[in-house]
Amino acid sequence: MISLETVPLYCGFQDESRTVATMTDTNHHLPVLEYLTRQVDGRLSPEDATHMLYPTAISRLLAFRIVEVAEAMAVVELDADATIHGNQQGTVHGGLLCELADAAIGTAHSTLMDTGETFTTIDLKAAFLRPVWQSRLRAHARATHKGRTISHYLCEIEREDGKVVASISSAVMTLRGERAEGR
Repeated sequence: MISLETVPLYCGFQDESRTVATMTDTNHHLPVLEYLTRQVDGRLSPEDATHMLYPTAISRLLAFRIVEVAEAMAVVELDADATIHGNQQGTVHGGLLCELADAAIGTAHSTLMDTGETFTTIDLKAAFLRPVWQSRLRAHARATHKGRTISHYLCEIEREDGKVVASISSAVMTLRGERAEGR
């Protein structure tokens, strides 16, 4: 089982504490969707657990926040700033946008996972539509096809002004049995 504990995390330019999951047998096991819903609503207790790790290490490092979740749908937010997340042109790096979309898509897909199941991204295609210098970005991911093994997702990333800056499509493979072990 997975429980919550607070650990220090260097994020951006300030030292912060984040809650991370650790394994223990004394937890109240929840399906991923219920766990994430409680997290978003601020109702997650230290005893609550799920079989997946939330928040993920990369989400903690990049300060991603899950702000909305439903079955096969998630919205993940980031305060992007080219002085921290920039490329050589001085705008927010496209790789960061891909990671934000992949995190939103992975969160959306994880809501479909049962104990003993996991998944992996097998394809990701990005179209960059507008530059970003500094903005709160919201990645809206939703399933366009939910298959038993392969599912397809669309993620649109919007700036604070509501304009879409990137559109990302992805295919995700659900893994079961031996394929899911150790992942």
